Amino acid sequence: MSGRARLTLCSAAATLTAACALLPLVGQVTWLFQAAFLLAVQSGVGALTRRVPLARPLTVAVQALVTLLLLTLVFARQQAVLGIIPGPEVFNQFGVLLQAGTDDVGRFAIPAPLSDGIRLMLVGGVLVIGLAVDALAVTFRSAAPAGLPLLALYSVAAGLSDGGATWLWFLLAAAGYLTLLLAEGRDRLSQWGRVFGGAPRTQGPDPAAGAVAPVRTGRRIGAVALGVALVVPLGLPALDGGLLDGAGAGVGSGSGGGGTISAVNPLVSLRDSLNVDEDRQVMSYRTNSDDTQDLYLRIVSLDEFDGTAWKPAQRRIEDVPDTLPTPIGLGADIQRSEIQTSISAADWYAQDWLPMPYPASRVSIEGSWRYEPVGRTLVGDHGQNTRGVRYGVTSLIVQPTAEQLANAPEPSAALKREFTKVPESLPSLVADTAREVTEGSANHYEQAVKLQDYFAVSGGFTYDTQVQVGSGSAAIARFLKDREGFCVHFSFAMAAMARTLGIPARVAVGFTPGSPQADGSMSVMLRDAHAWPELYFEGVGWTRFEPTPNRGSVPEYTQTDTPGLDAPTVPRPSTSTSVAPPAAPSADDDCQVQGQQRREACASESALATVGSKDDGTPWFQILGLALAGLVVLAVPLLPMLWRIRVRSLRLGAHGRSEADAAAYTLAAWLEVTDTAWDYGIVPDESQTPRKAAARIVRLGLLDAEASGAVHRMAAAVEQVLYAPHPRPTAGLTEDACRVADALRAPASRAARLRALLAPRSAVRVAWTALDRWASLTVRLAARRESLLRRWRPSERPSEQSG
Repeated sequence: MSGRARLTLCSAAATLTAACALLPLVGQVTWLFQAAFLLAVQSGVGALTRRVPLARPLTVAVQALVTLLLLTLVFARQQAVLGIIPGPEVFNQFGVLLQAGTDDVGRFAIPAPLSDGIRLMLVGGVLVIGLAVDALAVTFRSAAPAGLPLLALYSVAAGLSDGGATWLWFLLAAAGYLTLLLAEGRDRLSQWGRVFGGAPRTQGPDPAAGAVAPVRTGRRIGAVALGVALVVPLGLPALDGGLLDGAGAGVGSGSGGGGTISAVNPLVSLRDSLNVDEDRQVMSYRTNSDDTQDLYLRIVSLDEFDGTAWKPAQRRIEDVPDTLPTPIGLGADIQRSEIQTSISAADWYAQDWLPMPYPASRVSIEGSWRYEPVGRTLVGDHGQNTRGVRYGVTSLIVQPTAEQLANAPEPSAALKREFTKVPESLPSLVADTAREVTEGSANHYEQAVKLQDYFAVSGGFTYDTQVQVGSGSAAIARFLKDREGFCVHFSFAMAAMARTLGIPARVAVGFTPGSPQADGSMSVMLRDAHAWPELYFEGVGWTRFEPTPNRGSVPEYTQTDTPGLDAPTVPRPSTSTSVAPPAAPSADDDCQVQGQQRREACASESALATVGSKDDGTPWFQILGLALAGLVVLAVPLLPMLWRIRVRSLRLGAHGRSEADAAAYTLAAWLEVTDTAWDYGIVPDESQTPRKAAARIVRLGLLDAEASGAVHRMAAAVEQVLYAPHPRPTAGLTEDACRVADALRAPASRAARLRALLAPRSAVRVAWTALDRWASLTVRLAARRESLLRRWRPSERPSEQSG
């Protein structure tokens, strides 16, 4: 195997080993085999173009074109011309698939299902990285910078994975990169001839063993480097155990009771989750409460609005206490009751935050969990999640009266400052609408109820799961103008408007109570996911409101005849009608929070969800066959051009220095000149001498003085090697041939230049060569047949004559 071929193989292998780090991110591994085949085709095309040879940028361009054709055939053949030629619709399809893949990445926990969007992201990403590595390491002969795209590929995978075998993927990626470096080093050394490794220490049976000393030394250095990279982080506490730490990365720092919780937004791609056809059980629970319609299972509170999104603020976390402290702001005069709830999460449901009734006062759970006191939430530490966990929660049912809420005093300045903050980018429409809706209110409670009724009843809002989630402050203003959306829009808008009125507000994410089962338990389904606003009233604490129409249940303390509240009373839906999952998607579906994972891709009525759905499926071997057929169809028209480029490089390339080599090189250079003239319309005349043929080329090609001298020098060199007793090499033949080619190209029209490039007349020599070889083969076969017949023909004996 040549050094360039070995380098090409090592480049593809390094890309594949780095791509293995992506395996834990999805539930199936079939994409890797598909990527491996397409990467092999891409590398093979690069190897062929380098053998022609083409210019380096042109080689990369051809590989990029073939990569685009392969991706078109695999992912957008229905939108392509003839199933493989990309057009505007193909690029639109790529954009839709990438958007769907991005949504799937945000919607599913690891490992995610292998949708078409995610498959395109994986396969396309591997091919792009493979093209970059091949271009740097093989085409431009610089393997060291090729580690950067490999590092990017591994870093993306390591950043998304949850620990476990991260060290193994690092080992594979690093080994692939080191192999690439060693292959390049070996190729460079081979260009200097045989590697000298010093005299052997002993006269053993293999005295040439020292010749591989540099390669062996490189392998040893690579092995030591890998060992250091894997082992040294174990002694650095700041790295949390390094690559070999199988516990994974947690949300807290250190092992004690301190640490912080990151501001990670659990609301990702909510709209698609509202449109699933197949509902699934997230958890089930049993409770001793007589009334479950207000038993929302709260996951986390989003208390920071930065103008882009609502998200949990960065908070201090601590060990879970035996008894949680009394909720902030809850006075002793507020009626409350204590209930117990036993919850069992589904085996597929992997959520970092623990769903609990609010406010919880005691939690009994196994595993590594931490407590965030401001939001009163539990969050998994070092890879801990809710998958299949069983736990018990003691919580309070707080029952304030409308009068207590109306007479609530102002909260503390610090709390009000933190939870009434709105970004400067918030459109003035939000505050203006809030003041208009709550005009005439005597206190914050009346303002809150009017805001709730404005969204749920009197404002003319429509619940629509097909509306884009949107981001930023402008999304709230757009929602207020269009008046259609789902739970995210309603809760975000009410919380933002409450803050503009000076009411501390935040958004809670979790589940509505679910549906009662025959065995007395409650079943919480995927569509029961929900978001709602929580407003703070001093003496009561954080209080739930429900602005989303026909979702969940409206709290009793917001249904009152308190003077000043003339909004119509919203009927309280029963549990069976409000939370039972419908048989098909409807406007009553609700939102899903981050971390909810589905092992099976569900169909969707939304545009984004249906893009990734699979059809009846084309067999992979048929796709591969079509890909190869498409490449052949595209390559056939280019064969004459590729043949001429290859032949030109052979004729004018490196040559030996003996007399025989000089003659062959001179004749090949002259043949290249006559073929170039033929490509531009000057048909060669084999009956003429080289000198007359040169004069004819000068006359018909309108060559200038410099090119004329070049072609005559070449003709003289040809006569010298043909007739001199001892042929001598002639210097500058390659330069003269290129000078003649440029002079022939200069006066030619654009059409003539294109024909000389794409359909050169001299390419007919391929057919002549094929006919000559066929004739020679026919003669040899005939001779062989005759020889066999003579060998097996019975000997002729003379006839016996009677005497």
